[in-house]
Amino acid sequence: MFDVIARPAAAALLALFLVLPAAAQDLPVIRAAVLKIGTVNWELSTIAENGFDTGHGFRLEVVPYADNGATRVAVEGGEADMAVADWIWVARQRAAGKDYVFVPYSRAVGGLVAPADSGAKSLKDLAGGKIGIAGGPLDKSWLILRAYAQQEYGMDLQAETEQVFGAPPLIFKTALGGDLDGAINFWHFLAKMKAAGMTEVISVEDAGMALGLDTDTPLLGYYLKESFLDAHPGLAQALYAASRDAKDLLATDPAAWDAIRPQMNAGSDAQFDQLKADWLAGTPNRGPVDIDGATRMLELMNTLGGADLVGEATSVPAGLFADVE
Repeated sequence: MFDVIARPAAAALLALFLVLPAAAQDLPVIRAAVLKIGTVNWELSTIAENGFDTGHGFRLEVVPYADNGATRVAVEGGEADMAVADWIWVARQRAAGKDYVFVPYSRAVGGLVAPADSGAKSLKDLAGGKIGIAGGPLDKSWLILRAYAQQEYGMDLQAETEQVFGAPPLIFKTALGGDLDGAINFWHFLAKMKAAGMTEVISVEDAGMALGLDTDTPLLGYYLKESFLDAHPGLAQALYAASRDAKDLLATDPAAWDAIRPQMNAGSDAQFDQLKADWLAGTPNRGPVDIDGATRMLELMNTLGGADLVGEATSVPAGLFADVE
């Protein structure tokens, strides 16, 4: 009697297990092109390991590349569906005719740090000194700090200091070696520099607030082709929701950070703690991007960097920001 009853139940259970993998395979796939050691991997790993992707109706596949240029080529050429960039760059591409759409990820920005024993308390104290800047003359943090120095002190930061431009690791090493009076770097390098004892003279966020910018405008985000999103209705919101789930977990569960610590290249507990704190501090408010705030930012970038920075994007292109909640 038991065998007669159990067989249909067992058959139903077996059918369920056979259907589930097939259903997962039917979900739309987002192929993410990322730097092998990029900080975005912390969030993407958290999404994948906790099933936040499939929970929101898609599958995430992470494809590592050697540099940012390669990730951009991958998306443009259809080898990947998504990469990470700042929204001003994405706006420039959209204004030039590419159908890129921006999904908010982070508002983490850098700042300027100085040796702890330098005595520098403001940008005024760097007059006549040497500033290392990750990137080039159009680095957005550098431009915002230049505008801030002009507004607050009537100081031409470019004319009154010597600039040394270089890759983030070079600026990191040179600054820790004591060869710079101040340094502007990407946020995760700055976190390690602060963990090593350097002090923050001013953050880009504080400078932006003084300039009247909406500092909650997420600078970094995932960008995808609008045609790809149109083929998968609701996918932009699903990606955003999975991203928020990962952020919520990392904000509340220390074990989630333990899981990704091997990816963080933290050489000490101090570096780990600072990286964690600064990453969490970059979490934007949930909801759509404020277009007015983005417009003010773009206008400033256009004023300071011109077409070399923003291209034809003198105003925020329609449809740039995905409609997410």
